[in-house]
Amino acid sequence: MDGEAKPEEAQKPKTSIGLEENVVGLLCYLLIWVTGLIFLLLEKENRFVRFHAMQSLVTFLSLMVVVWILSAIAMFVWVLEPLVWIVNLVILVFWIVGMVKAYQGEMYKFPVFGSIAESLLK
Repeated sequence: MDGEAKPEEAQKPKTSIGLEENVVGLLCYLLIWVTGLIFLLLEKENRFVRFHAMQSLVTFLSLMVVVWILSAIAMFVWVLEPLVWIVNLVILVFWIVGMVKAYQGEMYKFPVFGSIAESLLK
């Protein structure tokens, strides 16, 4: 029984990079949109990894642009400063949820951004 693999240790799908897809899925979110872009360029086959890479890229690049624009406007219209904090909080929540769901092997779609990412991969 020492040499037998337990059912939960069964072969997990690998990527063309050679890592398990759930690990690469998590890594797609690690450095927000940067690692999403990297893994989108590196992984050509695995649908799971490509989805999480595209979702990371679309979500975090879009939200960071929103933060940059709001921050620039907030320098003159200070009332917008709390909105910048809210968008940053949304980024933090999406970042954590994305990593956890990808590591669990789920094709979890963020609201709005997940559908956009999925359509861009077709």
